[in-house]
Amino acid sequence: MADDPTTVLVVEDDRNIVDLVRSNLLVRGFDVVVSSTGTDVMALLADRRPDIVLLDLMLPGVDGFDVCRELRAESSVGIIVVSARRGEQDKVRALNLGADDYLTKPFGVEELLARITALLRRSRINDPDDRGQTGLLRFGAVTIDLDAQLVTRDGEPVHLTPTEFALLRELALAPGKLQSHAQLLRSVWGPGYETETEYTRVYIRRLRAKLEEPGGPPLILTEPRAGYRMIVD
Repeated sequence: MADDPTTVLVVEDDRNIVDLVRSNLLVRGFDVVVSSTGTDVMALLADRRPDIVLLDLMLPGVDGFDVCRELRAESSVGIIVVSARRGEQDKVRALNLGADDYLTKPFGVEELLARITALLRRSRINDPDDRGQTGLLRFGAVTIDLDAQLVTRDGEPVHLTPTEFALLRELALAPGKLQSHAQLLRSVWGPGYETETEYTRVYIRRLRAKLEEPGGPPLILTEPRAGYRMIVD
């Protein structure tokens, strides 16, 4: 990590949490950038090009949900919301706006590090050691290039975040096979997420919105109370 440090942007106004997170990340070789108000996040995104953003929702300068929306509109950067807001509605809203993960306060440092590691792994699946199966997969008008981590629909590129691509990849590598919420959560987000079914529901909706033609045939089929399967022509 010393040759190519991972940069984490911490958007948080609680000085105790900032100090805790920064000290633990620095000792592990990360670069850490801090925004205490959220008003300068987009400038820091452009200037420092972070790999991960740890985003509090209750900021003194701006609405954290608006920051999440703006970050996702401009970048595929990994976003982990770290918030004291525990309601499922808040979690679903953050995921709908493009957050990759949602961690509630108080949290343990080891849990935070595990989530950062898992998100970085999803973001870097172009690494030959992590890629596994390679090649092109085609599902109707949708083509998935596993090597380049690119997706096209009717020949036009479709922008997917690393988490969206990781979920699509899991479904596409087992076409026609039913995959449960728990299976997909373990494969994409990691161990310990098996009951977080709102993650799969939100991200499946995001994939459908980007890949399925309005009024056209489905690409991903929902099996109620069971899971999802990729439709095979």
